[in-house]
Amino acid sequence: MKLIVVVFLSLLSGGPQLAWGATGINLPEGFRITTVLTGVADARSMALGEKGTLFIATRRLGRLYAARDEDGDGIFSPAILLAEGLRMPNGIAFHQGALFVAENHRITRFDDIEQKLATPPAAVEIAKLPTEKHHGWRYLAISPDGWLYLSIGAPCNICNESGYGTIIRMRPDGSERELYAQGVRNSVGFDWEPSTGDLWFSDNGRDWLGDDLPPDELNRATVAGLHFGYPYCHAGYLSDPEYGDQRPCGDFTPPALKLGAHVAPLGIRFYTGKQFPAGYQGQLFVAEHGSWNRSEPVGYRIGVARIEAGRVTAYEPFATGWLKAGGGVTGRPVDLLVMPDGALLVSDDHAGEIYRISYNP
Repeated sequence: MKLIVVVFLSLLSGGPQLAWGATGINLPEGFRITTVLTGVADARSMALGEKGTLFIATRRLGRLYAARDEDGDGIFSPAILLAEGLRMPNGIAFHQGALFVAENHRITRFDDIEQKLATPPAAVEIAKLPTEKHHGWRYLAISPDGWLYLSIGAPCNICNESGYGTIIRMRPDGSERELYAQGVRNSVGFDWEPSTGDLWFSDNGRDWLGDDLPPDELNRATVAGLHFGYPYCHAGYLSDPEYGDQRPCGDFTPPALKLGAHVAPLGIRFYTGKQFPAGYQGQLFVAEHGSWNRSEPVGYRIGVARIEAGRVTAYEPFATGWLKAGGGVTGRPVDLLVMPDGALLVSDDHAGEIYRISYNP
């Protein structure tokens, strides 16, 4: 296994210390980053089994992987290929011994999977989904009260298609399927605030309105049925040039936080561990995957949203350095996962690696 050696540099200016890895990743004082799994091409969403198995989904390659930390040192043994030939299996979730997988066209369940890693069971289909491939990679998560939540991205850059641009939910057996949120162009990450149970989710804004419009979004849903504006209004204030004359921005729920345009926020995660300092506990980490069509690239980092009483009071960079001077890119963070020991795992679909961010002053 490759281990990123971390060196702590004291700044002569007397400012805060930064932790630099061999990949040049900058972190606040006391944090370090290590590579704990390599060779997982297109590593996207992650889920953790009850027995400590790390499950990893891909998008483009159609594969599912599992990995184990056999000796408890935080570094995983080489990943096991569980399934291949799937249709954009981006979204995964683990619940009551089963691995749930969201492909483009369906949701399946692999029962008792941690006992059968060597010979995975046949997938059981629990729900059929729309088959449009544009924004057709799903995000999947189990809520604290046991519902299965799923994103249905808009099948376009900008359009008004019934049944798309939503977050839906259902029971783990596929029953009681219902709309939860609408006006959501393409969410590829959500989590529930521990203190309130509110759903927070990322949303990728539309393209081709220039480098700086519209802002990508971090949203908060306090109840079911809210509309977040797409395709009529973006980021709570910007009327769409094609659809904005149909409904005003005042009709919709504004974002909790306007992010940079085209930073592509994907996985988000409330920090529920105890390892990080108190100032990070209960706060929301955001993986900015990075722009693909901006004249000067932005994103390619992890930020932290400071939240008080359901409101974002600040947003600041936490892990940076995947975007190099001149626009070179060494990695693209995708999903985040808090481990039982309080470390934060990060998937990187560009480098095909899983990182572990830990704190030890």
